[in-house]
Amino acid sequence: MIDRRRLLVAVGSATFVVTLGSRATAQGTKLPVVATFSILGDLVANVGGDRIALTTLVGPDEDSHVYQPKPSDGRALVAARVVVMNGLAFEGWMRRLVRASGTRATIVEATAGIERIRSAAGHSHGHSHGHAHGEWDPHAWQSVAAVKRYVQNIRDALIAADDAGRPIYETNAASYTRRLDEVDAEVRAIIGRIPETDRKAITTHDAFAYFERDYGFDFIPAQGVSTDAEPTAQQIARLIRQIRAQGVKAVFAENITNPRLVERIARETGARMGGTLYSDALSDASGPAPTYIDLMRHNARTVASAIVTA
Repeated sequence: MIDRRRLLVAVGSATFVVTLGSRATAQGTKLPVVATFSILGDLVANVGGDRIALTTLVGPDEDSHVYQPKPSDGRALVAARVVVMNGLAFEGWMRRLVRASGTRATIVEATAGIERIRSAAGHSHGHSHGHAHGEWDPHAWQSVAAVKRYVQNIRDALIAADDAGRPIYETNAASYTRRLDEVDAEVRAIIGRIPETDRKAITTHDAFAYFERDYGFDFIPAQGVSTDAEPTAQQIARLIRQIRAQGVKAVFAENITNPRLVERIARETGARMGGTLYSDALSDASGPAPTYIDLMRHNARTVASAIVTA
């Protein structure tokens, strides 16, 4: 008999309803877990390993900002025991989906307890362009330090739902955290090779504030923290003036957005098109960023090679 008592648990400023499940998964069955988007899915897979059956809602190269849930997403939530979302209002559609599905799963906000950055208007370099998710910038996975906290939150949620799997979840989380430490050091070394005065570039939307904070880089976005609002002609003109004034050497497309805007900016400023960065989604298996660790390494290398050779 599964005990379905529901508890309110306060984490930071947010309150979550936690469903107390059975002490272990039934013999021979895997713990059904849902992750909202591809980057989270990879983190959950690394912690859960073979002990979980994972469904990821928003796939590789898909944009979570404008995602429209499908009926199958509701069914996945109903079947799940644990649902892992980013939080910080990243998945604007998620609350409706949870309500509509009536899921009894534990809902985990992976960002609980991280060191948050205020959304666009709060950025010190002030490149805010209109639309924002809310008070906090949700793109915290661009910080490896924040992702280490994601991993702890995922581990703890899986243990709460499946205590018999505790040794596996703890071992997997510890081993994955060691790999995160390695890629963190690698990214710092790569960015460290770029002269400090050249550590700036243009991207499509404001997704890299956590990367900037951790690695000492300045990304100037052509639009705000969401991809669902096009910048005005006036904003683009201002951005072009800023690029020329600051001598920005490279402009980068993102895998989830149309490159037209940044290509136009590159043409009008003479800045170099530096390649594609992976902001809010992984690539598919054949691409350069099929895992989170690959994503961080690819972004750092892409930025450095474009700027150092520009």
